[in-house]
Amino acid sequence: MSALTILLDANVNSSANYFQIGIQLLVAIGIVIVMMVASHLLGPKRSTSEKLENFASGIESHGNARAPMAIKYFLVAILFVLFDVEVIFFYPYAVNFKELGWTGFWEVLLFVAFFLVGFIYIIKKKALQWED
Repeated sequence: MSALTILLDANVNSSANYFQIGIQLLVAIGIVIVMMVASHLLGPKRSTSEKLENFASGIESHGNARAPMAIKYFLVAILFVLFDVEVIFFYPYAVNFKELGWTGFWEVLLFVAFFLVGFIYIIKKKALQWED
């Protein structure tokens, strides 16, 4: 018997085919549980005021965390993500520009036009100017 007929005759949806995956999943979960319990039981338990203090990237915390923050930071971050994602769409065109031909060129040109209209709108609204 060839390997192809054996594969075609096998019942693909039987639960026996998923047994190894189940065992691997159980072993992985078991290892995680054993490591967490061992870390809790064997790890040092020295609580000092310095260890219980909030940590923010090594910067000393001061003031209230709920203090209002300038919206400009969030606006610039969102605009960066928006334009960064738009630039990613140029990659498929760059890979397939020969196959897309002139039709693809005009569509990408239209995409760039929309891209520039959005950028001009942001400049006109002064979204990237820090001083008011």
